[in-house]
Amino acid sequence: MAFSIIKPGLLDTIQDLGGNGFGNWGISPGGAMDSYAAEIANLLVGNDKNEAVIEIHFPGPQILFEQNTLIAITGADFTPTLVDERIPLWQPVVVRKNTVLHFPSLVTGGRCYLSVHGGYCMEKWLNSYSAHIDAEAGGWGGMALKKGDELPFNENTIYFAGLLKEETNFEALPWRVNIEKTYQYPHEIGFIPGHEWPLLSAASKNALLENNFLIHPSSDRMGYLLKGQALELDEPAELVSSAISFGTVQLLPGGQLIVGMADHQTTGGYPRIAHVITAHLPKLAQLRPSDTIQFRLMDIDRAEQLLVARRKELHILQRSCLLRLTEMVCS
Repeated sequence: MAFSIIKPGLLDTIQDLGGNGFGNWGISPGGAMDSYAAEIANLLVGNDKNEAVIEIHFPGPQILFEQNTLIAITGADFTPTLVDERIPLWQPVVVRKNTVLHFPSLVTGGRCYLSVHGGYCMEKWLNSYSAHIDAEAGGWGGMALKKGDELPFNENTIYFAGLLKEETNFEALPWRVNIEKTYQYPHEIGFIPGHEWPLLSAASKNALLENNFLIHPSSDRMGYLLKGQALELDEPAELVSSAISFGTVQLLPGGQLIVGMADHQTTGGYPRIAHVITAHLPKLAQLRPSDTIQFRLMDIDRAEQLLVARRKELHILQRSCLLRLTEMVCS
């Protein structure tokens, strides 16, 4: 079982939830920019949450399905279309073989995720399927997907043709995810103070909370460069390089900010004035260059509450999807 890329998109890469434990080698965990959307894409089709998915940017690819299979598309809305029919997002869909999926227009968001039942058949690199393009390792040959690539699926025992109605190209299964709360107020990004927050001047703290910051066009999977009112410390400080993570906000020498994203460096020497809370990383990941960010100060207790609620939600979703899929296949 497989599908093939008949036209590549802007940047289509294999990702999972990342590989931890190699920061001492200078290798960040990597993984999907929007791990929430990637995880749900897998859960909807009955996969383990850490199976590989394809992370797609706009303009997206054209994909030929060579077998009947079950897929899910989550994250950004690039109008996924199969033979001129719109496919629903955040819902499992059985697709017929010899049909082509494409993404003709951008509605909202920065990246979407495509999962297949059983997962893609490929080897891990450093305990992860994720592509590290700069290292030319992991994923599908360490590169973005290109024309002619044929991605095999792992074997499964479900007869998907039996779930398709005659003369239809796809069949959406009757369950989906409500993601309204996760992406509510998309430009409001919560943060907790970083280690060097106390070094920031009072005027700069107020400016951070009261002004919008623009995502610069040079932003990528490594980091979002933000443009806005210049911030400054009370006094110049020389810092030893320290660990940073996905969501760490650093103050650059010119007074602008940079936010570490999925492929962030493992250490940095600039002041770490803030950390985006984990529950808001999906919103951050779906913003695009020229979008704006409004930072909201939060306490760590609230950040933990939001994260715990998210993990409970995903645990319930996993059990529910497996149950529904089992009932449908066995009925």
